[in-house]
Parts: sequence; structure tokens; C-alpha cells
Amino acid sequence: MNIRPATAADSAAIGDLLQQSWGSHIAVAHGVAYDATTLPAIVAEEDGRIVGLLTYNLQDDELEVVTIDAPAQHRGVGTALLQAATETAQAAGARRLWLITTNDNLDALRFYQRRGLRIVEVRPGAVDESRKLKPTIPPTGAYGIPLHDELVLELLIGQHRHL
Repeated sequence: MNIRPATAADSAAIGDLLQQSWGSHIAVAHGVAYDATTLPAIVAEEDGRIVGLLTYNLQDDELEVVTIDAPAQHRGVGTALLQAATETAQAAGARRLWLITTNDNLDALRFYQRRGLRIVEVRPGAVDESRKLKPTIPPTGAYGIPLHDELVLELLIGQHRHL
């Protein structure tokens, strides 16, 4: 598996992956609608095919992971992408890497916490507000859990264990 920054040649494959994973290339979190196809990205590639994607927004001294997708789970793709994002943040002088997930995303919560990220904030009703920007967000999420809240997780750069 090769982990590398995305290039313009990857744009069609990135758009397809975002559509499959998110139903759109628009990702909404903390009241912001991102066009994930316009964000910097890191891809995981295998046999010339993109098998994973992480998009991010680097602002001030923080790297926000906007989307992360590893459709074939339990193969190390997500871990490799998160490690590459951490290295990108470190190289940019960022003090933290952070992201948002939703209250129903139990698998992601396990994944992130096992890799050193900590829950630092819960935003009750934030997904309900995001639905105003992206009405296709379903009312019920994974495991039949009503989808209402955002959880903020962060990794302080320089204080993380090896992913």
C-alpha cells in the first residue's frame, strides 16, 4: 500500500469514493459545509487503485480531518491515513489534529480512541443543525441510533503514541 498526497489526476476517483461513502462530496460539520473535492487530500493506493482517502483543512495551527474513508476495513488503511495526516500536521507546525464524528459512529469512536485521539467536546443537537445545510443527513445512524450530536476528538501533536 502506498500513502501519498492526492494529485489532480486522482480527482475523479476521489469524487467517486466520496459519493459512495457520503452520498455527496459535501461534508457538513460544526456548521460548515465543505466541498471535500476541493480540500487537500491524502490517498491510500494499492495496485494503482485508490483504496482510502483522507481530506483535511489546515488552518492556523490546527489540522482538521474533514473526511476519512477506508472502505475495506481492518487492513490498516485508516491507520496509515491518520498517521500520514499526523505527519502532515507536524510538518506544518500544527499543535493539534482534530475531527468531528457523530454520536452513532461507535466504530469510529473505537478506532480514533485506540489511536490516541481524545473526546474533548460533545455538541448536543449539532447534527440537527447540520441537516439544515445538508438535508440528506438521515435521522437515524449506525446501529439504529438516532443521529443528533457531534463529538469532537483531538490529538495533540507531539504528545501522541505511535499510531
